[in-house]
Order: sequence, then C-alpha cells, then structure tokens
Amino acid sequence: MSNKIKVAFICVHNSCRSQIAEALGKHFANDVFESYSAGTDTNPQISKDAVRLIKEIYGIDMEKTQHSKLLTELPEIDVVVKMGCNVVCPFLPNKYEEDWGLADPTGKSDEELRKVISTIEMKIKELKEKVKSM
Repeated sequence: MSNKIKVAFICVHNSCRSQIAEALGKHFANDVFESYSAGTDTNPQISKDAVRLIKEIYGIDMEKTQHSKLLTELPEIDVVVKMGCNVVCPFLPNKYEEDWGLADPTGKSDEELRKVISTIEMKIKELKEKVKSM
C-alpha cells in the first residue's frame, strides 16, 4: 500500500481538463504523488481532442490508462485541485485544496487546448514542489 499523497483533479464532467491533469500528474509527479481525476457527472469518453494532443505532445495514451469517473470512485484524497468549474465545484474532504480556474477548452481550437495543456503541465510541476514540502 502506497503512503504517497493522493491528489484528485476534479471538475464537473471529468472528460478534459481533469483527465489531462491526471495524465500529466502521473507523467511528471508520480515519484511524489498519486494522481486521480473525477467529476460529479461522467462522460462516456475522454475528450477526443485532449486524447489526440496528449498522445502527440507526450506520447501518453489516456484512453488506455484512464476513464471518466465519479467522485465516489476515488480513494481517500489528501489534496484536491479544482480545475475551474464556473459553477459550484464538487466538494471532497481533503487536507489541502487549490482552484486552478482553467477555462474549459472543450470544442475550442487545438491552439486553445494546447495553451490549457501547457498551463496544466506548469501547475503540475508547481504542485509537485508544494506536495514535497507537505
């Protein structure tokens, strides 16, 4: 059983931003924390554009390792990161919480989605440093 800090990236549908954050969390910070994502609703599939771009940029196939999940499917979480829901974000008990306030890039251009992916990568790396000092 791992005693690594567990981080949940949450938003309403768990299909784009939170999935990207889970993938990049596993990619860049797996040595420091475990990454999960979930939402209050699920989507039958992860955003095709997000899947394509994450594969293109990082060589990660999110469809092989991830699926849309509900908050109730998560283990006990230490750190909650809200992606920016523009509505009331779901609540999960936690020891530390951040709201990244990211606009939903679903249905927007690849350029917009790439900006969000880049921001998520930067924020994952910042979070990794914060979690190290917890």
